[in-house]
Amino acid sequence: MIEPDANFPPIEPWLLEKLVCPVTRTPLRWDAGRHALVSEAAGLAFPVRDSVPVLVARQARPL
Repeated sequence: MIEPDANFPPIEPWLLEKLVCPVTRTPLRWDAGRHALVSEAAGLAFPVRDSVPVLVARQARPL
């Protein structure tokens, strides 16, 4: 089995372009170091589990 490259998001690029922060409605960016989608405006990192973004504010980690 080939391991995915940690530098690239584990979700499709077209989907990443459409996702927004559930708190601020601003775009999210992939942070390979955190393995999360980051909302700079909210100061939150949303985890990605099994290639599924978990966009629930109480599941997010503060930056």
